[in-house]
Order: sequence, then C-alpha cells, then structure tokens
Amino acid sequence: MDPITALSKLGLELPEASTPGGSYVSVNIRGNTAYIAIQFPIRNGTYLYQGRLGSKISTEEGAKAMELCALNVLAQINEKIGFNRIAGLNHIDAYYQSGENWDDAPVVVDGASDLFLSVLGERGKHSRAIFGVEKLPRNFSVGLTTSFTLKQ
Repeated sequence: MDPITALSKLGLELPEASTPGGSYVSVNIRGNTAYIAIQFPIRNGTYLYQGRLGSKISTEEGAKAMELCALNVLAQINEKIGFNRIAGLNHIDAYYQSGENWDDAPVVVDGASDLFLSVLGERGKHSRAIFGVEKLPRNFSVGLTTSFTLKQ
C-alpha cells in the first residue's frame, strides 16, 4: 500500500513540509542515503506540544507530538524525494526535554516508530536512539532526525 493511502486509512494526512530555521537544508542526499534534518511538532506553520514531558506535556501527548514529527519527516520525503525512491528507513534519533523524574521516553518515541511501521510497512523497520536534552528550540517537547536508504 502506498504511504498516502496508508495515512488516509489511519485518518492522517501530511502537513506542509516545514522550511529550515537556519543555514541548512531539510533533506541532504549523499550517495544512496537521505538524511532528514530535525523535525519538530509543527503543523502547517503552527508550533505545537511546547513544554517539558512529564510537566506540561503528558506521555500520551508526547507520543502524539512524536507522531507529528514523523509526519513531518514523511512530508519532507513526499516533497523532496518521493516515496517511490525510498528503499527503507535506517535509523531515527529522537530528542526530548522532560521534567524531573519523568522516564517514559520509549513510549513517546513509539509514536514515531509505530507510524513509520504502519505507513511504510517493511520499509519502516529501523533502529533508534533516544536522547534526553536540557532544551530544544522553541521549547518543543520532542524532535526527530532520520536517515533513509534510497533505491539505486
């Protein structure tokens, strides 16, 4: 099933692809690897899910925020690469900011992992790393970077 149809069946649609907030590109292709710059929980220019997980943002909201980051990754692919060129998702790096004593990062990151698997199927299998950070830009609760292998 193509990713757009899979998203539709989930009741989701791609947001507008965001533009870089600095001196970098959203998608960088080197050889047969595409690197997608960090994506935040932004929907069509509106900043969402700002604050610390476990304080202002619940774990459930954090999972939705991470799902939105994944949707933004898919929007970048759709606009700048094309789903037909994607051989598979390699790896994701997930970043979060949290309040003290909050420790449910894997549950939050599953918001992205589950979406990639649902939308890309076998091509969505990936490894991942999760990083708790002191501060993310614009006080976003989460951020996500990815790399994909492109078909030859």
